[in-house]
Amino acid sequence: MSAGTHSPPVRRLTDWDERRLCSLAARHGTPLYVLDLARVRENYRRFDAAFPEAHVMYAAKAHTGRAVLSTLLDAGADIECAARGELQRAVDAGADPNSLQYTAVNPPARDLDYAVDLAAGNPGLTVTAGARDTFDRLAERGYDGRVAIRINPGIGTGHHEKVATGKDAKFGIPREQAADVAASVRDRFDLVGLHAHVGSGVLSGDLAEHCRAIERVATTARRVGDLEFLDIGGGFGVPYREDEPPLEMGPVGKRVRAAVGDLDARLALEPGRYVVADAELILTRVNTVKRVPETTVVGVDASLATLVRPAMFDAYHPIRNVSAPDREPESVAVGGPCCTSADVFCTDRPVARPEREAVLAIGNAGAYGYELASQFHSQPRPAEVAIDGTETRLVRRREQLQDVCRVEQSPGE
Repeated sequence: MSAGTHSPPVRRLTDWDERRLCSLAARHGTPLYVLDLARVRENYRRFDAAFPEAHVMYAAKAHTGRAVLSTLLDAGADIECAARGELQRAVDAGADPNSLQYTAVNPPARDLDYAVDLAAGNPGLTVTAGARDTFDRLAERGYDGRVAIRINPGIGTGHHEKVATGKDAKFGIPREQAADVAASVRDRFDLVGLHAHVGSGVLSGDLAEHCRAIERVATTARRVGDLEFLDIGGGFGVPYREDEPPLEMGPVGKRVRAAVGDLDARLALEPGRYVVADAELILTRVNTVKRVPETTVVGVDASLATLVRPAMFDAYHPIRNVSAPDREPESVAVGGPCCTSADVFCTDRPVARPEREAVLAIGNAGAYGYELASQFHSQPRPAEVAIDGTETRLVRRREQLQDVCRVEQSPGE
């Protein structure tokens, strides 16, 4: 059995070493992203073991940090990219361009130009498109290589309506049109696959609907026929709340295989969140404690610029006082320094009584955490530290204000 197969299916915030976290906060400052590369490997290997003989690609958009990409490439994963920058970063991390899959969603001209140029010397690269117009634009650039058609199954699943891509018209060609589009595509390109992505953050309660969508996609693939692969995307989630059970990937793999059924094509999957979500957290330091009649407001130096998911998706992230985890819990609201009511990580949440200078950990920040970080309020983005067993290294330095202003020009320049 692959190494990591028997690792716990989810890493809770209480599983991290509090003393080590406090030491990292003291050394590198806060807010600070802390990434566990061993956990990244474990998650990938567990997922890969659940889908024997399938082609498992890591969806780079979840976390494109070079430390993550290099770790997964070394573990044997290929990379799926959704933008030009992800293609370039995958290559820079050591990926063979012939192994890359580029999933184009309303791609800007510069993205298509880069992909076509990259494929000119690397004919193994596959371009996935979800609009007839995108195929026309590829042909206009002289591209005639490997392509896949992204279809829309009409069913969306996941943790929020904003990630239920399987029923969003933005993503993919309606499955009823797939056979006609395939005939047209085959005249101009090397059609090798069919692709669909149903949604993100799928847990046990969503799995039946997720598999129903996969059945539709597989049925469409059989109608199209003569395919090298069927790519059913990713979307498999991790439990963000402490009382949510994790997916058991062995049984999940069997259910997905049953949903696909007999198919003369290789199954492909693109896990992203599942691989990195619980492998990273954020450390933030308390600067203000304000006890008012309604609640206790705890101000920290992290903000929605550090982690936007609570503001964007109303997402739950576990929070723990790693400076004093054994204190009596107090119901608190934790928020950052931004001048908006959206800059709140939790309300009415029991946390071990926080005092000024305490270090809090915000868990499950590895997926779409740093990727969605911004410079709102002219806040430099945080540093990122990777741990790997007993080793620790800085993998992303903390931005300074001059980094925020670097691209600006003075009048007359």
